[in-house]
Amino acid sequence: MKIQFLGATREVTGSKHLITTDSGHTILLDCGMYQGKGMETDAENRDLGFDPATLDCIVLSHAHIDHSGLIPYVVKKGFKGDIYCTPATRDLCALMLADTAFIQEQDVRTYNKKIDKQHPHKEKGKTYKIEPLYNTQDVDRAMKHFVTYSYDRRFRLFDDVLLTFTNSGHMLGGAICSLEVYEEDKSVSEAVCQQSGLSGEAGLSAKRSAKRWKRVTYTGDIGRKHCHILPEPQLFPQCDYLICESTYGDRLHEAEEVTEEQLLGVVEDTCVYRKGQLLIPSFSVGRTQEIVYVLNQLYNDGRLPHIPVYVDSPMSTNATHIFRMYLDELSEEVRDTVQYDSDPFGFNTLRYITDIRESKALNHKDEPCIIISASGMLEAGRIKHHVANHISDPRCTILIVGYCAPTTLGARIQEPGLQWISIFGLDRKIKAQITKIEGFSGHGDYKEMIDYLTRSLQVKDVKRVFVVHGEEQAAETYKNHLHDAGFKHVEVPEKGQTVEL
Repeated sequence: MKIQFLGATREVTGSKHLITTDSGHTILLDCGMYQGKGMETDAENRDLGFDPATLDCIVLSHAHIDHSGLIPYVVKKGFKGDIYCTPATRDLCALMLADTAFIQEQDVRTYNKKIDKQHPHKEKGKTYKIEPLYNTQDVDRAMKHFVTYSYDRRFRLFDDVLLTFTNSGHMLGGAICSLEVYEEDKSVSEAVCQQSGLSGEAGLSAKRSAKRWKRVTYTGDIGRKHCHILPEPQLFPQCDYLICESTYGDRLHEAEEVTEEQLLGVVEDTCVYRKGQLLIPSFSVGRTQEIVYVLNQLYNDGRLPHIPVYVDSPMSTNATHIFRMYLDELSEEVRDTVQYDSDPFGFNTLRYITDIRESKALNHKDEPCIIISASGMLEAGRIKHHVANHISDPRCTILIVGYCAPTTLGARIQEPGLQWISIFGLDRKIKAQITKIEGFSGHGDYKEMIDYLTRSLQVKDVKRVFVVHGEEQAAETYKNHLHDAGFKHVEVPEKGQTVEL
């Protein structure tokens, strides 16, 4: 069996890991899109590193676009197999992939208009324009390939490959993916042949008898031990080989109660004392629901100032409907809340906005309010317009509540001492307060992850660990933490690297 690491190597986007079994089956773990560099990622996304037509199946850990975003593209390019995931992941993908197609079409239209202006006199037969990776019709075709299985159900991909999903606690539907592959144990079979002096047919028979189940676990993304709306990650089966994320491999989060008080403090400072608007860039799926739930609890406790709260995102609105459908998969805290509050994601001063005219009208409001909108890294979506309109207002606050890749607007806006920032091609003076709360992150920190791994696994029986989905410093630091925790053979693969198990 071989694993080729095709994405999210020494970075946190574009997750793709290709497994090829000795029997010839090809299994892609996640099919994520590179994000965070605007049109610069276009070439990276088109260069998959494999032929989709030769791929047997995709195993999808969760619906976030950096893990699922290229699925319609590989279907468009000839993939005909099944895509295995949990039911909630399938429902969220239907929503998120359609939204991604729409954003691509908009971005490409804008890019091509810019190119037309740059090349008014094009050479004959030469084009500078690009096409979207895929459109909404491609998404519709891709969704027909999804096959869903619930958590903790061991099922068969092929005669010699089994798969089990375990709740990762990272997002609704998120799963640890545990593969069992029945094939020759080369170290055992070679030793048997050498000791016995067997060759030819006898040697082949000895090798066949040395077959065993090899266990490969892919974590996808690992959630928090304490999260308001999701259960803590569930223990997963023992493995021989582990592919593990490392987004926060060099950092620790603050305590949950500190996060709540921090949010309330930012609300009061911005909306009560400075009479400004609090802008919260937030991913539509997971992070938005978490923040809304905390605000809902503060409202129920009578602690939230009486100000309007807007969730300005059609996708956030639709995703929240899906969360309401899967209450049984949410945390015990949420399930307890619905005993006295029928809607843990709604309260009297909260309004979900889908209409674009209502969204634009928010830019002309001068009253204190909270606006939660996508995207979380400020690379696109309605929040980018809100930030552009309010970043020069000293009464306002832009609150970052999660990880932002280094090249994104969300990361650049946090640079210490930065006075000007370009948004939509215009330089804008930064007068608003830029604040960050780490505790809302959906990723476990390095202590949470190692605690989870050591509770799930007999560490001494894990033969190799591959650290992925982390910036280089985070991945290398996490590698050292894993060594300290007793994992022996830990490595941080390079993009394109192939290892044999």
